[in-house]
Amino acid sequence: MNIYLAGPFFNEKELEAVKRAEELIGARNDLYLYSPRRHEQQSQSGTRQWSMDVFENDRSAIDRCDCVVMLYHGQYSDSGTAWECGYAYGIGKPVVVVQLGEDSNLMVHEGSSTNITMEDLATYDFEGMPRNVYQGVIM
Repeated sequence: MNIYLAGPFFNEKELEAVKRAEELIGARNDLYLYSPRRHEQQSQSGTRQWSMDVFENDRSAIDRCDCVVMLYHGQYSDSGTAWECGYAYGIGKPVVVVQLGEDSNLMVHEGSSTNITMEDLATYDFEGMPRNVYQGVIM
């Protein structure tokens, strides 16, 4: 199963979460992981060409994946991560939300297939996709 990891990595807390998810998913023999952090484009960062390359590379990876795993920091959300998950939902890909924050936006959880914790990534059944409903504060 091909997993696309959607999550911001713009500060130390976010980077730590992405690295942990890469580690947990990467340790599984039944999963192939695509992480945008590991597939950065070689063109000059911040240029128009870089922007187009990153967008196309990540969008096509979502098209090819079987499932998107979203690292979700609660009501605070990275716009790129939100776009990736909305796009995945729109083309019929399941979205697994890894809840990292204290609250949530209803669009994220109603548009997801399930909600799990970071440590659940080690054993979650991505084939069966059991549904776990988010129980926290929803705004």
